[in-house]
Amino acid sequence: MKISVAKNAGFCMGVQRAVEMALNASHRYPPPIYTYGPLIHNPQVLGLLAEKGISILTEIPEKASGTVLIRAHGVPPDTKERLEKAGLSVIDATCPRVIKVQAIIQKHAREGYASIIVGDRDHPEVAGLMGYAGANGHVVGSIHDLENLPAFDKAILVAQTTQNVQFFGSVKKWAQKHHPRYKVFETICGSTEERQSETKRLAEDVDAVIVVGGRDSGNTQRLVEIVRETGKPACHIETESDLDMELLRAARHIGITAGASTPNWIIKRIYRIIESLPLEGEKLWRRRLFEIQRIALATNAYIAVCAGALCYACSVLQNVRNPFPYILISTLYILSMHTLNNLTGLKEARYNNPDLAVFFETHKTNMVLVALASGGIGLFVAASMGILPFVLLLIMTLLGLSYNLKLVPDSVRTAKYRCIRDIPGSKTILISFAWGVVTALFPILSATGAIAWATIPTFAWAVGTVFVRSAFFDVLDMQGDQIVGKETLPILMGKRPALALLRMTLLFLFVILFLSTAAGILPGLALALILCPIYMAVLISFHRQAYIRPGIRLELLTESQFLLAGVITLVWSIGFRH
Repeated sequence: MKISVAKNAGFCMGVQRAVEMALNASHRYPPPIYTYGPLIHNPQVLGLLAEKGISILTEIPEKASGTVLIRAHGVPPDTKERLEKAGLSVIDATCPRVIKVQAIIQKHAREGYASIIVGDRDHPEVAGLMGYAGANGHVVGSIHDLENLPAFDKAILVAQTTQNVQFFGSVKKWAQKHHPRYKVFETICGSTEERQSETKRLAEDVDAVIVVGGRDSGNTQRLVEIVRETGKPACHIETESDLDMELLRAARHIGITAGASTPNWIIKRIYRIIESLPLEGEKLWRRRLFEIQRIALATNAYIAVCAGALCYACSVLQNVRNPFPYILISTLYILSMHTLNNLTGLKEARYNNPDLAVFFETHKTNMVLVALASGGIGLFVAASMGILPFVLLLIMTLLGLSYNLKLVPDSVRTAKYRCIRDIPGSKTILISFAWGVVTALFPILSATGAIAWATIPTFAWAVGTVFVRSAFFDVLDMQGDQIVGKETLPILMGKRPALALLRMTLLFLFVILFLSTAAGILPGLALALILCPIYMAVLISFHRQAYIRPGIRLELLTESQFLLAGVITLVWSIGFRH
């Protein structure tokens, strides 16, 4: 089945900002914490905020304490004043686009203009805008409503930021024809316009469209209308439990779009479910291959093999003879550590990778045994090679286990971080260095007892490659990590700076491989391995352009860069011998 996901599906800037402010407030301020009215129109996000202790305030009390967030849709100006008078600390999470419309209305209302607001009368954004318009504000939802209004000497026309673009276009034509002196402002949010245009194009190219969003979300309902206007079936769902499986199985090409208040983790869940559905007439071998890929990723078997491939490449770069024992140890170590990390990271996996969370919850005992057995076998193999390999691997294993252990007791109240995993950005950096040590340093130290000049660029290449892989996954998992309060590098830096850092790292890997070969530090294999950072640069670019969405295939392709390094090394080694 072909799946096309709209580039603009999911949180818009204003909703993203409001949710981040609410999540930050839950970590920063003492309870009680409220939102005045639902923060956004999505029941799953509201349920999540409730779990964080953020409740909805429906009426303003005479006296209160705590913190209250103004919803993304905004409120009338007197509402904010009343909340502050009641004793609440107010955080304004109004969307900046809405604030702009509020300012336009307020300015012109003071100058005696009538404000004509094109929108849904009962929508909270419109109610807030009317508060700025005062007694001379008017809401219209149709051309008929416009025609029933009196003629004003001075009037402005604005639209609810999520209004239907085509309808507002007809309103502007009506105003130009009947009241050309009215001032018209383009206040529909740019992302709303792009989302609607993209949804129309998507519907024209697919057999059916899944529209994900809250039942009460006006902008989601408009997306459903746009799809149906094209003659294609639209399935409006809130979660994966609402999917029409019969519709999906009958379609060869499915489109997915989502309203501005739909979180990425729900879109990812739906994408993964559709991705794994068997197609009518699908060949059995394709279905079996997909299942093998899914199981290999879930059990960490694939990433363990990839670690072995990276170790093979690093060993050949450093001229380590008989690298196969080190390949085996690298494979077992990574299998053990990644499985333990998955077992301790189920909280965030429920949002970032629901399939993985379900798999580990279902097979928890077996996966604990896999982690213990692979770690134990690795130590046994290292011991059989000598005291130095055993000691090195034991130290690495103890350091890996300490990542999740509480190192600072609760009695030390001044401590900000109690275990290594609490340190912001530690996960990505430590995983990268752990891989670098086991795949690049361990083989050369175990084989010779010292490092060579070739070890420095080899170690840098291994660490950098794994850093790009881990940080890229962190970018994909930003929403889920924010929900559980996990501070990864992309959350600390922001998505765009994080992606820029990945591009710079890939460029660094390209340069270090090229210069090390030119200087005679690394063999000619290093030039061929330049394909690996190029591969990742192309993959990240494809994802940014929405050609590849987060799912099993993207995860498999990302991990495959290490397998590519192993294959390149094998081909080079065979050719070098001949």
